[in-house]
Amino acid sequence: METYHIRKFIHKLPGHIIHSVPLPKPQVTEGYGSRGQIGEVCRNSGYKSVLVVTDKTLRSLGYEQAVMQSLEKAGVACSLFAEIDTEPNIPLIDAGREAAKACNAECIVALGGGSVLDTCKMIAAGARMPHLHTRFLLRRLLIVSGKTLPMISVPSTAGTGAEITVAAVVKGSRGVKGSTVLIGLNVTHVFLDSELTVHAPKMVTAACAIDALSHCIEGVVSDVKVSDADMGLSLEGIKLILHNLPIIMREPENSEARLSMCRAAMYGGNAINTQLAGYVHAFAHSIGSKYHISHGQAIALAMMPVLRHQFEFCKAKYALAARYCGLSDGLDDIAAEQLLQAFERLMADCGLDKIEKPVRTEDVEELTGMITADSINYSSAMTFSKEDIEQVLKQITHY
Repeated sequence: METYHIRKFIHKLPGHIIHSVPLPKPQVTEGYGSRGQIGEVCRNSGYKSVLVVTDKTLRSLGYEQAVMQSLEKAGVACSLFAEIDTEPNIPLIDAGREAAKACNAECIVALGGGSVLDTCKMIAAGARMPHLHTRFLLRRLLIVSGKTLPMISVPSTAGTGAEITVAAVVKGSRGVKGSTVLIGLNVTHVFLDSELTVHAPKMVTAACAIDALSHCIEGVVSDVKVSDADMGLSLEGIKLILHNLPIIMREPENSEARLSMCRAAMYGGNAINTQLAGYVHAFAHSIGSKYHISHGQAIALAMMPVLRHQFEFCKAKYALAARYCGLSDGLDDIAAEQLLQAFERLMADCGLDKIEKPVRTEDVEELTGMITADSINYSSAMTFSKEDIEQVLKQITHY
């Protein structure tokens, strides 16, 4: 019990710390094909040389061409680094830093999903500290004097919110993933280009959307003091996802609905920056690591069991979200239940309720320790005891 109370106290600390971290305030450009405006932005910013970073899949689809052509048209020298085919790790970041150095990059254009975006954050930081090996950059808090190299984020998925988050998740030298919060991350522009997401497979779209939804609802219920503006973005993100994801499931090429999902994902990223995450992510990170399943699938497995387990602690804020989304005008108990039912319907409509439950009974003790350790990084609505964690894991156990 003493350990539980210590953890309950510690859970208050991240919320205090996060508000002392300076956050990027990028200019946001939205629209189908909007990445074609990057050259003009770079020219107006005075950049002479830019490194465009993307992954092998996007390059095979030719999505980087619009960026490269816009830079060339604007008279801005550009080089391409398109070697990313895995999660961020030290060799990838090293190679990216060398590419940035070779072209004297004054700006990094990050075109891709969370892996590309997080890799670019570390490249942009490393460019300001050329004397430090990458492994020395992977710490809980990395202070970059004078800010990182300017970075333009162009997310190709609508889920992680990594286009604006101040943290980068990187696999260290021992193969263990860790999160580095960058003090001085300089994201100057974000381009929400729905063209990049239109042809994503349905299940990828759904899993990314549920990840964004988890960011937004965890932001709403977080035990962190938050401004009305930031709370409003989290609520709006939930509303956008509930309305637009079903449209995309029926009409995959609906660019307006896709753009709304990009916007919701960015709002989810803002929630991570200002309100942190919670036990949905603590469970998902541990389950994903243990059973090697994607983050989106792990979120889908963990989200409803966690949200229902903390119902009594969170029902007033669940009800707030339900009313904001137009789901209910009833009492808190009724409105909160209607919100969770709407989430469950959404996941069923997307087929995410059919994901096989991976947790094995013999792994529960190990996972409980992993979840407890990971949860220290967040400011959850409540502090789960060992018994709480075990009860939730039972709902994700494969018998």
